[in-house]
Amino acid sequence: MKILLTGANGYIGSRLLPVLLAAGHQVVCMVRDKRRFTEGSDFGDQVQIITGDLLKPETLVGIPNDIAAAYYLVHSMSASEHGFSELEKTSATNFLKALKSGQCQQIIYLTGIVNDAELSKHLSSRLAVEQVLKRSDIPYTILRAAIIIGSGSASFEIIRDLTEKLPVMVAPKWVNTKCQPIGIRDVLRHLNSVLLNHKAINQTFDIGGPDILSYKEMMMQYAEVRHLRRFILSLPLLTPRLSSLWLNLVTSVPYALARSLVDSMKNEVICKENQIGLIPPSDCLPYRKTLELAFEKIEQNSIVSSWKDALNRGYLDTNFMDQVKVPQNGTLEYKVKMPFERNPEEVFQNIWSIGGNRGWYYANWLWNLRGLLDKLMGGVGTRRGRTHNQFLHAGDVIDFWRVLLADEHKKRLLLYAEMKVPGEAWLEFKIVDFHGKYFLSQIATFRPSGLWGRLYWYAMFPFHIFLFNGMAKRITEFKA
Repeated sequence: MKILLTGANGYIGSRLLPVLLAAGHQVVCMVRDKRRFTEGSDFGDQVQIITGDLLKPETLVGIPNDIAAAYYLVHSMSASEHGFSELEKTSATNFLKALKSGQCQQIIYLTGIVNDAELSKHLSSRLAVEQVLKRSDIPYTILRAAIIIGSGSASFEIIRDLTEKLPVMVAPKWVNTKCQPIGIRDVLRHLNSVLLNHKAINQTFDIGGPDILSYKEMMMQYAEVRHLRRFILSLPLLTPRLSSLWLNLVTSVPYALARSLVDSMKNEVICKENQIGLIPPSDCLPYRKTLELAFEKIEQNSIVSSWKDALNRGYLDTNFMDQVKVPQNGTLEYKVKMPFERNPEEVFQNIWSIGGNRGWYYANWLWNLRGLLDKLMGGVGTRRGRTHNQFLHAGDVIDFWRVLLADEHKKRLLLYAEMKVPGEAWLEFKIVDFHGKYFLSQIATFRPSGLWGRLYWYAMFPFHIFLFNGMAKRITEFKA
């Protein structure tokens, strides 16, 4: 049957796609920008890729009329709070209107558990989307998940950051909130099991694993799996704002996402009366096992998708790939042209491995300091690392940069800055063959925003001379 998959580039969508294909379905992937459909996981003729923006109804005309079922996996916790709920409801409404003229027999929506009387803004928004979908004439299935644990998931990465980095934690009171974590494998099983299943039509299910744990207990179990000794003391004095700043500084999440998470962590996410009967919690993996499987993926460098793949400003910001062509007018540049005599493939592999665990080859302490300052200003910082250690695709993250172009054939890597700067910044690496002599071309481009942008560039210029020349030299010399 033909299945529509929205959010195909997202954390869940990227992993659900091969599951649907393995079951023999035709899958139509709806994305806002085809350039972001990861080439490394492109299934060629097995999928149809269409573009559409749920906030722009006129872009949804490409949805085929013969869709049998549709997965609605579009939401974000990092978008701005201003008008966020209305935008989410508008997206859902437009989605329904686009499907009404077709043959869709089921909409499957993955959301969060919303059993508390007083919900956070984001959980309230998710509940509002549920209500929009339920008012439609199209049959629905709502899966409400507790926090999802798997390699690359936001929840796992936060637990990992906190536990790995802090031997002693003075934590906010939300660490005592109870939740029912579920592994990503079991989430995918649920999503597949309800597809056109008559037992799931017009039903709402809570899904979770067999363990009910506090966030503190989850971190302590993580420490046991990693053979770490950790001590956690909770204080009720930390306000949501201070908790968000603390989470932002210690973990890889930006402030906007940290604030959304903290607001939601006051709510217990435990399965209630609507537990799904198709796959009961007792058949799901226990929390400790989900951790072990996540580390297997990390050690094998086989993380399929990560929450970091989502755009820094949330899913409503769609056009960052338009920056692939670096502007020529109104910009400032610093160019380095570094000759070298070794195998160009070796130098290119150094470029391909930049950031993350490898670092930036020269004066890493300055890069880390810049990341810390970015964190203090509410930015993403450098703790996001890399999506993959060995592979690069357009849309991946490298610390506080976003990959715009990763061209192995032309030996070119183009990055776009997501740190807080008064303007826009690009960083390009390219191997140049000039009459049989090889050069590393490294260009930092900045488009300032007003006077402050220009002052920023000239204030940083001495550091650019020191940093970019040193980095180019080390890239051409480094041997792994």
